[in-house]
Amino acid sequence: MEPVLMSGDRLLVLRRRRPRVGDIVAVADPRPGGRLLVKRVVALQGDEVLVEGDNRSSSTDSRHFGPVDRRAVLGRAVYRYGPPGRSGRLD
Repeated sequence: MEPVLMSGDRLLVLRRRRPRVGDIVAVADPRPGGRLLVKRVVALQGDEVLVEGDNRSSSTDSRHFGPVDRRAVLGRAVYRYGPPGRSGRLD
């Protein structure tokens, strides 16, 4: 799968309580450091979410740190507003 996002992209993230499979979401990194990750939801397991990056060969995601709590999902990325020339909806 081709990566949808590139380093430096600026995103509009809407808060949503229930992520759906296929959504691109902002999620709190479960590892120490307090980073924010942007990943795609690939599965829902009760109160846990499995997330993966579109570039599987170089992505650190649920395959490495396991499922994340649904409450760690901050919202769904819906629009890229920068850089200029790459703006548009995320599907």
